[in-house]
Amino acid sequence: MRCKNCKEIFEPKHFNQKYCFNTECVSVWVEKSKKDNWKKLKKKMNAELETTQDLMKKCQSVFNRWVRLRDAGQPCISCGGELGEKYDASHYFSSGGHKSVTFDPDNVHASCVHCNRFLHGNLLNYQIGIEKKIGGERLFELHKKAHETRKYSKDELRDLIGFYGELIKKLKKN
Repeated sequence: MRCKNCKEIFEPKHFNQKYCFNTECVSVWVEKSKKDNWKKLKKKMNAELETTQDLMKKCQSVFNRWVRLRDAGQPCISCGGELGEKYDASHYFSSGGHKSVTFDPDNVHASCVHCNRFLHGNLLNYQIGIEKKIGGERLFELHKKAHETRKYSKDELRDLIGFYGELIKKLKKN
C-alpha cells in the first residue's frame, strides 16, 4: 500500500492505515485526525445549539421540496394552469397561523407563482381544486385539524426532516 502523504510503499499494521510511520507522515496523520475530530465535535455542538425555529425553517424547506417533487407535472391547484419551471408549495391553511397542518400533505399542493404570491393563494379556486384532489371528507378533516393547537418538539422536527428527506430520495430515484 502507498502512504497518502509521501507516496512510499509500506506494510500497514492496521486494516485502515493510510500513512506510513515516517515522522513527517505521522504528524500529517495526527493533524488530519485532529481536524476530523474537530469537525465531528463542531457538528454535534451545532446540532445541540439548533433552536426549534431553526429546525422549523429546515423542516419547511425539506417539506416544500418534497411537495414540489410530488406534484411535479400536475396543474396548479388553484387555476388549473401549467406550473412552468418555477412553482410554489402553496399552503391552503397558512403555516403561520395553523401549525397543526403546516407539514400535512393534504394542506400543501403545487401552485403557480402567480396564484400563490400575487393572488395570495387564490383561495376560493384553491378550495375547489383541493376538494377535487383529496375529496370532501379529507378536506373536512383538514378543516378540523387546522384549528387545533400544535407545538413541535426538536425531536419531532428532526424526525420530520428525516422522513421527508427519505421521501425526496425515493422520488428522485423514480
